Amino acid sequence: MIHHIEMNVSNLAVSRRFYDQLFPLLGYTLFQDWPEGFSYRKGKEYLVFVQTPSEFLEAGYHRKAAGLNHLAFHAPSTFEVDAITEQMRQSNAKILYEDWHPYAGGEGTYAVFMEDPDRLKIEVAVSECGEYK
Repeated sequence: MIHHIEMNVSNLAVSRRFYDQLFPLLGYTLFQDWPEGFSYRKGKEYLVFVQTPSEFLEAGYHRKAAGLNHLAFHAPSTFEVDAITEQMRQSNAKILYEDWHPYAGGEGTYAVFMEDPDRLKIEVAVSECGEYK
């Protein structure tokens, strides 16, 4: 079981706005908040976001490079995936794979894929056809 995941972000304020919109929809609550970062928690696990020091910003991030590709979260139903999709669209989040949405995850998966402000792919999915509404 994961204890926590910590990610550096290029602009803490912009990332905070994005995750303040997304995480409550997934049942996460704000856990920690300090000038250089914040975290959200669900159960015992939490995700931490920290401002990248300026001397490391130039290298940037790309999910196709070595390192983290994306984060995937469970949704309890297709209804929840649809609600999250609509709310994140209204927040101007970039929804990925619009042509295949909500089946971009392949057969048996109903999901929304989006990018966070640093272009990290975020997936919210219901797996297994038996869980569909």
